[in-house]
Parts: sequence; structure tokens; C-alpha cells
Amino acid sequence: MWEEKEYVKKSYLKYIVSLLIFGSNGIVASYITCSSSEIVLSRTIIGSLFLGFVFIAGGKHLNFKQIKEQWFYLLGAGISMGASWLFLFKGYQLASVSTATLAYYCGPVLVIAVAPFLFQETMTASKIIGIVMVVFGMVFVNGSDFLAEGWSWGLVCGLLSALFYAGMIIFIKKVRKLSGLESTFMQLIIAGMVIAVYMFCVQQDTMDISGQEIIPILFLGIFNTGVACYLYFSSMQALPAQSVAICSYVDPLSALLFSAVILNEHLSWLQVVGASLVLGGAAFSELYPLRKKEVKTSDGIPCKNYPALWKND
Repeated sequence: MWEEKEYVKKSYLKYIVSLLIFGSNGIVASYITCSSSEIVLSRTIIGSLFLGFVFIAGGKHLNFKQIKEQWFYLLGAGISMGASWLFLFKGYQLASVSTATLAYYCGPVLVIAVAPFLFQETMTASKIIGIVMVVFGMVFVNGSDFLAEGWSWGLVCGLLSALFYAGMIIFIKKVRKLSGLESTFMQLIIAGMVIAVYMFCVQQDTMDISGQEIIPILFLGIFNTGVACYLYFSSMQALPAQSVAICSYVDPLSALLFSAVILNEHLSWLQVVGASLVLGGAAFSELYPLRKKEVKTSDGIPCKNYPALWKND
């Protein structure tokens, strides 16, 4: 039991670190002038090559038997990842980053809604309160842009990216008996194929990267994609889907804070309140159960069946 709790705690840590890395994507991308499809394709290719090198250097081999048995879930996760990134970056171009981000993070709400049915996870009061705080926080952070711009094709692209984001989480939660490195490697390859088909066949575009953009693209591909995706997907498989959805709001919140600190972008008081709600909601939903008193039997022995913290909550 102790080992299980420690494993889950490490998974939470890896997941939060990956979200903080993802939050810096906008900072790195600000040094790249390529189109959204070029950025997404290059990061998936470089990320895949990096993870492939890790495999070779570590003397590991892909579990082709399990990959073959779980091809449907891996294919669904990879396609969902590629489509989600494409629609998200398209939303960035057609609408403001804030509006597209606000729409994109409707995805975790969808995951929370279906988690009790797909993963048999209990919808606790702390989860409900936490997600309500998070949603209101995101509205405070980015809602002013939405009110100013209203409905647009960029916002629709953001909502489509949210739909595929939810699909990605659901599919990857179904993958079993594969390491995080293996599942991440396969997803990046599939996502890269999806983006390549879109870019070369549908958009009929070509790669055009200047010399000064090589370093930020390599950083985005190796660190922000290869390393971050490995931490992200390897930890996700050990965590409840509701927890994955709620904690995912650390990503846009960290992006907002990074832009304020590094790019000197101004934060309004409403955005500060929203950021506080996001952090508070995510922390409350995950940490509140830990404060429950341990139930003991009449002779003072802790009851082993309470609380079922790491199973259902």
C-alpha cells in the first residue's frame, strides 16, 4: 500500500512538471515564425527521434505484441493528439491565444463528465467544487477576450481541439501493459503522420525553416515535446482521469504566468483572481481528501478500507 501511494505521488509530480513545461510552449514558439502546421510537424518529428534515441541508448525494445493488441487505443490517442494540436494552433492564428486556450480547456470538463461512466471513478464533492472553481478561474483569466470577439471560426477550432484533447486522454487511459516511453513514442509517430497528411495533402504546404529558428525548434521538439510528453503520458496512466483533467489547468495558468514574468505581459486584477481560483480549485480537489481523519476500529487499529483515496478519488 505504501509503495502504491509513493508511486502515485511520483506520478502526480511528473504530471505537474510536464504541464509546467507545456506552459512554456508559447514562450519558445514566440521565437519561431513558421506556420502552425510546420511547428507542430517539426515538434512531433524531433520528439519521436529523441524518444527513439532514448530507446536505442537504453537498449530497450518495443513491445510489438502489446502494440498490436492495443493498436486501436494507440491509434485513437495519436490521431486525437495530432488533430488537437492542429486545431489549437489554427485557433491561435484565427482568434486570440486567450480565446483559443479558453475553448481548448473545455476538454478536461468533458473528461470529468464521462469519467464515472468510462472509468468507474466516483464523482466526489471535492472534485465538483474543484472543477467549478477552475472553470470560473479560466473564465476570469480569458473571458474578456471571448466577450470582445464573440463566436468565430477561430473559437470553433478551439472547441474542436478541446474535443480531440478529451479523446486523447480517454484513449490513452485505456492503454495497458505498455511503458510510458513506448506509448508516448507511438503516439508521437501517429500524430506526426496525421499532421504530415494534413500539411502535404490537404494544405499542400512544404517545410520552410530558417537557420535562426533551428535552435528554438530543436528545444521545442526535444524538451517541450519528447521529454514533456514522456512525463505527461507515463504519469497519466497511473492517475484517475478526473485528477488528470483538473490538474491539466496548470498548463494554461503557467503559460499566463510565464508570459507575465518573461515577456512582461500585464496581468489584470481579474486575471490574478482567476489564476488564484484555478490553483485553488485544482489543489482543493486533489488535497482535500487527504485531510480526512483516519477511521479506526474500537481497539485503535486503522481501518484498511478507509479512505479509498488512490482508487476512486
